[in-house]
Amino acid sequence: MNQQTLSEKKKENLVTGIYVGLIFVLIAVIYAINNVTTLGNTLISFFNSFFMAQVPGTSISLPAPINPAAFSAIYNVAFEFCLGIGLLEVLVLSLRIMIHSPIPRKAETIENIVFWLGTSYLTLTYLGNMAANQPSDWFVFWAGIILIAGLSLVARAFVLIARH
Repeated sequence: MNQQTLSEKKKENLVTGIYVGLIFVLIAVIYAINNVTTLGNTLISFFNSFFMAQVPGTSISLPAPINPAAFSAIYNVAFEFCLGIGLLEVLVLSLRIMIHSPIPRKAETIENIVFWLGTSYLTLTYLGNMAANQPSDWFVFWAGIILIAGLSLVARAFVLIARH
């Protein structure tokens, strides 16, 4: 292995280390700004409230909370986490551009940006406003997550195609 390859590997490891460290900082910040004592009880209630609900317009039954509107604190924490990870991914992309990371690594980071920022938007839009929406929006939210996952893969593919 030549010296250039080794230094590039060290740069990538540094970016990964910074990213993982900042994820821990993000979790600590979210922990600090939310009332964790009630959040723990709410989380237990959330998972205990699941039942098999029929997906509207189909004969398929999937797990859903009995009263999704009752868990806005959990949705708020999920939104903060998704938004925080999305913003960290933007920082990682900036670092990758500065250290001239390979295109596949940049494409992966762009995929992550699309996924996490899209998920934060859906969490805020569908789950954050669940009191105003129908309980069937629980399933719309998960369909949206699948859509965002597909869009993030397409974004990655476009970056990889553009390099050629």
